[in-house]
Amino acid sequence: MSRRLPKWPGRLTVPGLYLHVPFCKNPCPYCPYNRIKYDESLFMAYEKAVKEEIDLYGPYLDGQAFCSLYIGGGTPTVNWRGLVSIVCHLQERFQKIGDICVELHPGSMEVDCLSALKDIGVTMLSIGVESTSDVMLKRIKRSHDARVALEAVKRSMRMGFKSVNVDLMFALPGQTLSEWEHDVKTVVGLGVDQLSTYPMFSFPYSDLGKSNSLQQVERPSHCRVKSMLEFTDKHCEENGLQQCTVWSWVKPWKGKFSSITRHHFIGFGPSAASMTGADFYVNTFDVKAYATTLPSARPVAVSMPIQRRLEMAYWLYWRIYELEASGEEFRRVFGSNACLDAEFGHLLRPLIPMGLVDRTNDTYRITKSGAYWIHRLQNEYSLSYINHLWGRCRKEPWPEEVKL
Repeated sequence: MSRRLPKWPGRLTVPGLYLHVPFCKNPCPYCPYNRIKYDESLFMAYEKAVKEEIDLYGPYLDGQAFCSLYIGGGTPTVNWRGLVSIVCHLQERFQKIGDICVELHPGSMEVDCLSALKDIGVTMLSIGVESTSDVMLKRIKRSHDARVALEAVKRSMRMGFKSVNVDLMFALPGQTLSEWEHDVKTVVGLGVDQLSTYPMFSFPYSDLGKSNSLQQVERPSHCRVKSMLEFTDKHCEENGLQQCTVWSWVKPWKGKFSSITRHHFIGFGPSAASMTGADFYVNTFDVKAYATTLPSARPVAVSMPIQRRLEMAYWLYWRIYELEASGEEFRRVFGSNACLDAEFGHLLRPLIPMGLVDRTNDTYRITKSGAYWIHRLQNEYSLSYINHLWGRCRKEPWPEEVKL
């Protein structure tokens, strides 16, 4: 990726919108995502700039329908009135938006906040509980305890949102299988619509990584990860939740909450990425650089052109993450003459006798065994890709080049 300005987006296929809010009251040391400690004056500059970025894109996206708006961070509701103002601005500029999904920190989701989100059309919530153990929460330096987190989940469920997802982190430092089983049983027992589980990422440029090199951070063993995921799958299915991605389980009659599986998407805010089919690009991570660049120019830090074959591979990557790659959908996205089997059958068919993939007609489905190994591979991919791209962009507002 290089310091080149990408094309303005044209007509997009199955697109979503993304908004990044990089502020946190108490940034978590293990978190690799772009976040800084909340500052009211800097937030005001951010709020003004992100509205200006939205306006820049308006003429190029006029009339485009978006399947969703996903809002991540940081802590998006660290200033919920400012967030509401930004979302309302987005809705005025782009009037065809489907589900609106917001990430929440248990300490920043009081009744007034949740009511305001519901009033502006937010339909899905994802709550970062991470653990139901006070000991474990203290160990990873979360700024809430288990009681606050569980009460926040109950509060959001009572308010009647379309879907409530809870995030839990597993293979935490010193975490035992029985402790993980307690986490899963507790959250599923609340009746949540979806459970998403993540291993603890430890990147060199996170606060944790600055004090420990990646090699010094303990990586969970194969057996430890496998046993935790096997229990999660078994318990979820026994309680009516079906696996919908390699990391998530959902009630089948509920809408699936996912941040990263739109084929095309436009991102707003510092560090937000965009994928248009013609280009993939990332905004500068630096909030001050972002705010001062707008509205005179786009705040793009680095970008790369996307050829058709690479776009197809990108599509396949996320369909495998969602455990199913359909030839029908492949044709819908890439044209009636496109053939999934012709493009990628040589990669997928050998996985069938290995028990990792099943095939019915022109649809490939990932098996339980396959889901585990994809989980492991995508973990490694994330460690490598995010470390290279995000690590460089956090160090330099405008890097000349990033080698992935």
